[in-house]
Amino acid sequence: MISGLFHVARLTRVGFVLAREGALSLVDTSQLPPMARFVIRLGRLIERRKAGAGAERLAAAFVRLGPSYVKLGQFLATRPDVVGARAARDLEALQDKMPPFAQAKAVQIIEASFDARIDVLFADFGPPIAAASIAQVHKARLPDGGETVAVKVLRPGVRERFARDLSSMRFAAGVVHRLLPDTRRLRPIEVVETLARSVTMEMDLRLEAAALSEMGENTRDDAEFRVPRVDWDTTGRDVMTSEWVHGIPLSDIPAIEAAGHDRVALGRTVIQSFLRHALRDGFFHADMHPGNLFVDQQGRLVAVDCGIMGRLGRPERRFLAEILLGFITRDYTRTAQVHFDAGYVPAYHSVADFAQAIRAIGEPIHNRRADQISMAKLLTLLFEVTALFDMETRTELVMLQKTMVVVEGVARKLDPHLDMWGTAEPVVREWIEQNLGPLGILADAGRSTKDIGGLLCRLPGLLSRGERMFAQLEDMTINGVTLSPASTESIGRAEARGNRGATIALWVIASLLLIGLF
Repeated sequence: MISGLFHVARLTRVGFVLAREGALSLVDTSQLPPMARFVIRLGRLIERRKAGAGAERLAAAFVRLGPSYVKLGQFLATRPDVVGARAARDLEALQDKMPPFAQAKAVQIIEASFDARIDVLFADFGPPIAAASIAQVHKARLPDGGETVAVKVLRPGVRERFARDLSSMRFAAGVVHRLLPDTRRLRPIEVVETLARSVTMEMDLRLEAAALSEMGENTRDDAEFRVPRVDWDTTGRDVMTSEWVHGIPLSDIPAIEAAGHDRVALGRTVIQSFLRHALRDGFFHADMHPGNLFVDQQGRLVAVDCGIMGRLGRPERRFLAEILLGFITRDYTRTAQVHFDAGYVPAYHSVADFAQAIRAIGEPIHNRRADQISMAKLLTLLFEVTALFDMETRTELVMLQKTMVVVEGVARKLDPHLDMWGTAEPVVREWIEQNLGPLGILADAGRSTKDIGGLLCRLPGLLSRGERMFAQLEDMTINGVTLSPASTESIGRAEARGNRGATIALWVIASLLLIGLF
C-alpha cells in the first residue's frame, strides 16, 4: 500500500514533466476514450510556451527525468507499435549523453573491482572521453608497454536508481493492463520487463564483454567486419576493458573521404554485415548508430558498444529471409503464407486477404528507382498492416526493424544512391539456399534425427510421469480440485489488496494532477 503511494508520487512527477515540456502534444487523442482525452487536455494547460519541435520536447522531458527515462525513451523508439510512428521517430533523436562522473570515483571503482592499485592495472589511465546514463569510457594503456585500451566504468549508484524507477514503471504498466483492456495487445507489462532485462544486462559489463566475444567468434572469418578484442584480466561486473579502435567514426564523412576509403563500398558493407549477422548468426548489434561504427586503417567496419544486442531464433530468421525474398520476387502469396506458417497471424484470417494487403505495400516500390526504395520503411508498413490482422507484437522483430532503420540511414549517408534490394539480395539468397535448399533440408533432417534420439532416451521417464498425471486427473474428476484453507485465504487477500490499490492509485493520481494544475 505505502509502496503504491510512492509509485503514484513518482509517476505524477513524470506526468507533470511530460506535460510541462509539451510532450502531451504528440499524443494522438482521436483513438482515446473521453476520460483520457480530458486528462490530456488538462495536462496541456501547463505546457511550456515555445517548447520546440516534437523531438526537442521529448528529448527535454526524458533528459529532465533522468538516466532511467532516457533509456526508456530510447527503448520506446524501437516500439512504434506502442507509442506510435510519430513519437518513435522523435524519440530516435534522443541521445544517451550525460555529464561524466569524477575521475577519482572511476579509479576507486576499478581498484575495488580488482583489489589492486590503478598503476598496477594500467600504465596510464586518462580522463573520461565519453559518458552515458550507465557508464563512461576512459582511454588507458596496459602495463609493460602494452596496447592502448578502452576502459568502460559503470556509473556509481546507477543500479539503485534504475531499480527504483523500473519498479514505478512496473506499477504503471500493471495499472494500465488492468484498467485499459484495449492496451493488452501491446503488452505493456512485457514492454517494461523487456526494458528491465536489457538494462540489467547492460549494467553487468561482463555480459557486454561476452557479447563482444561472441560476435567476434561469429565474424572471425568476415573480411570486412570485426569487433574489438576483450581484455578479460581487467574486465568485471563494473569494469570492461577492450581493444582501442584506431579508426574514423562513420559520422565523420569528410575524414573518411580524406583517408581514401570507398564510401560506396562502406555503405554496402554496413547493410550486408547487419543482414549477415541477423540471418546467419541470429545475433546482431542492435545499436548501430554512426557513433558506434568505425572504419579502421584496413578499410574494415568496426562495431563497438555491444550493450544492446538482438537475437533471432531459426523460425524468425526464416521468416525474415522469406518475406524479404518475397518482396524482391513479388511473390506476395508466399510472403503472406510465411506469416501464417510462423503462427504470427491467427488462422481465422484469410491468406488471400493478407496477401492483398501486402501487395498494397509491395507494388508501389517496384515503380521507383532503387535509391528511392527503403527496406526499413517497407518493414515498418508491413508491421502496421499486420496489426489489422491481429498479429501480436514480436519484440525481437520490432527491434530488428528499428535497427534496420538506423542501419539504412547510416548506409545512405555513405551512399545516397544505395540500391537496398540489390545489396540485400545476395545475403538473403545465400541464406535461403544454404538453409532452405537441399543442404538445409539435409541439415534439418540431421537435427530432427538427433531430437528423436533424445526423445527416445527420455521416453521411459515421460511415460512414468504421464501415468502419474493421468492418475491425478482421474482423482480430480471424481473428487474435484481442493484448495487448502491457506491458499483460499491468500487469494482473497490478494484480490482485495489489488482492487483497493488500483482504486486508490487512480484517485491519488487525479488529485495530485489537479493540485499541480491549480
